[in-house]
Amino acid sequence: MITKDLIFYSNCYKLAAVLYLPDNYEEGRALPCIIPNSGYMGLNEIYPALFARALTARGYACFGFDYRGFLDNEGPAGVCKLDEQVEDIRNAVTFAGTLDEIDAERIGLLGWGMAGGLAAEVAEKDDRVKAVAALNGFYCGRRWMKTVFTREEFSAMEKEIEAERIRLVCSGIRKYDDPFHFYPLDNDTDGVVREDLYSHSGYGQEISLEIGQSIMEFDCEKNIRDIKVPVFVGHGKGNRLHPISESYNFYDKLICKKEMFEIDGKHNDFMFDDNPVFHDLNDRLARFFECM
Repeated sequence: MITKDLIFYSNCYKLAAVLYLPDNYEEGRALPCIIPNSGYMGLNEIYPALFARALTARGYACFGFDYRGFLDNEGPAGVCKLDEQVEDIRNAVTFAGTLDEIDAERIGLLGWGMAGGLAAEVAEKDDRVKAVAALNGFYCGRRWMKTVFTREEFSAMEKEIEAERIRLVCSGIRKYDDPFHFYPLDNDTDGVVREDLYSHSGYGQEISLEIGQSIMEFDCEKNIRDIKVPVFVGHGKGNRLHPISESYNFYDKLICKKEMFEIDGKHNDFMFDDNPVFHDLNDRLARFFECM
């Protein structure tokens, strides 16, 4: 795989990016491009780069980047707001379309985890996106939170989010906490996160408590009828972090051409270069993105 380090700007914040090309890339050729997007707290060097290695081997260009506020990118550090990450993805689409190596008429999005819903929302707003793959995501934050918290926990969390909203507007000072304060990991996902993801420098920083309100208010299904392009929805059969019901709720509301695939795994237990489940998933993704 050939890589080229780049930068672009999102709402005037400088973001680091990487263009990924197949080993046999021929200069002057514009390739269809897939933009793989990180989930919650994700870094480009983790899952976007993982997908890029698989998809460039299947003939695609890929474009990966880190969201504002993460690693050395500009923007408030540790602030994770879903609407701002939607803007970062849209601006990545704009920038990718300027590159000579990319066919601007054949750009697709891949959203992993939380970015599944973000990619869907971008497709609702931006007709430059020609196809979307949403993997192991959630699509209505409030609904998802109700599946992973007890009724008592959810009620307490609502009160905490409202109190934090009031505290922030009165003090103007952000409060940071464990990144999984409002995003609880199941035991299976936690094991992979602790053993693999935390080995990457910059992963796991404290996150502003604004994330709670941002997740609670996120709902990409409100304008789901605006998605006119093909959508691939993939979800782990045993996913306990984001239950598969989330993807079926989303899939059933889509009125565009669509494909649902139940992955033979959980959330991220198969997310490794040499895993056969990951290989099969990318074979399916490569065939799906031929629609662009």
